Amino acid sequence: MEHGAIATSASSDPNAPSSPVIKLVLVSSIAAGVQFGWALQLSLLTPYSQLLGVPHSWSSFIWLCGPLSGLFVQPTIGYYSDQCTSRFGRRRPFIITGSVLVAVSVFLVGFAADIGRSLGDNPLKKTKPRAVAFFVVGFWILDVANNTLQGPCRAFLADLSGSDHSKMRFANASFSFFMAVGNVLGYAAGSYSKLHRMFPFTRTKACDIYCANLKTCFILSIIFLAILVTIACVLVKEIPLSSLSNQANASESLQQTSEPFVTQLVSALKKLSKPMWLLLIVTALNWIGWFPFTLYDTDWMGREIYGGEAGGTPLESRMYDKGVSVGSLGLMIYAVALGFTSLGIEPMSRVLGEVKWVWGIGNFILAGCLALMLLATKMAEDARKNTPQPPPSNVKAFALALFGILGIPQAVTFSIPFALASILSSASGAGQGLSLGLMNLAIVIPQMLVSLVIGPLDAAFGGGNTPGFVMGAISAALSGICAFVLLPSTSQIQRR
Repeated sequence: MEHGAIATSASSDPNAPSSPVIKLVLVSSIAAGVQFGWALQLSLLTPYSQLLGVPHSWSSFIWLCGPLSGLFVQPTIGYYSDQCTSRFGRRRPFIITGSVLVAVSVFLVGFAADIGRSLGDNPLKKTKPRAVAFFVVGFWILDVANNTLQGPCRAFLADLSGSDHSKMRFANASFSFFMAVGNVLGYAAGSYSKLHRMFPFTRTKACDIYCANLKTCFILSIIFLAILVTIACVLVKEIPLSSLSNQANASESLQQTSEPFVTQLVSALKKLSKPMWLLLIVTALNWIGWFPFTLYDTDWMGREIYGGEAGGTPLESRMYDKGVSVGSLGLMIYAVALGFTSLGIEPMSRVLGEVKWVWGIGNFILAGCLALMLLATKMAEDARKNTPQPPPSNVKAFALALFGILGIPQAVTFSIPFALASILSSASGAGQGLSLGLMNLAIVIPQMLVSLVIGPLDAAFGGGNTPGFVMGAISAALSGICAFVLLPSTSQIQRR
């Protein structure tokens, strides 16, 4: 053990003792750095892609990069982090690698317009193919990096929690809280239109003020993430897996390294318990409900509420940009609600008596908010009478309130499913990294489905976002029903 460092005794043994809360907090704080960049990605990159000339109906296909990478990256990283015998530990090498990939991806995304112009993109044409190519590559790497970071972070938290289920719930609630902190910072940065003044070099001939703000936000996100990862990886040490070879379960873990990864993955799927399969089903339906909102939240504000259009007339473009900025403010409000709700998940679970009731209620809140977004759209359309303009104050307040309320079910989604997955994995003695990687399949497969369907669906109904919200509301309601009916009770999980 290095002098002055906080070391972890957690191993692959599910009965390992839990670690002090400070360790959980330090590792959880990495989520703030990851989510800072993710918030920028959610709020600004869909409008940015349209600025580069990507049609609205095609923007959802760009988001298909994320689930495709997550489909393979998360289980792969989870498996190899379970088996990693590095002297630096099992999780930290992957966390550091993910941070480096974030820096590379942010450069490609933020400077895509400049790279495209230097390679011959015509600034007078709406579509800039070279810039779009670098943007898509950077976008893909960013999603790979996020998967490389988040999976090992959650597995690290499970390692540190040992067999203490309350620590697992606290760790995942803490992770959710720091995600909210990162969201607040990211959305606040995205909503401030003069941020580019911090780095004047970001504004170029190929990159206007909006683009320069995006660059500046990403540069800040790299710095923030680097600080948090450095603090956590320096202060929270891991005992290398090879040093635990004298433990009974470690020998089995080391024996498994000789088996091919695909064999391990198929074997893990075959061995999944019924409660875990039910958990995956509820999670998948839940995320089908979430993705229409996460893909088009600020675009909805700019397009449906403000009546703007990216790349339209000067008035339409101005209204669209204004709407995107207000949407970022709404997402900041949503993140604040997410953070406060994360702190209250454990008390809510005790009051309601069952964790599944908290998740089910959260799903119904999500369904209700998505349905009310259709009402907000109708109110804004009636008020502007086909002329792009800011909505009346009551419509704007209504839309922002919906953003805030949505932070409540998002906190539940970020916490409870992962805590349940960790508890079930600990009870079965499965590797936390691989188990959480499999859990990620219930997120990325719905994202792939939504990305494939929502673009054509929106185009078929006039190019707006409301059809996707209808689909999301129906799926969220089904997820709520399944959470109540299908998921086992807490006492049943503890007996397994």
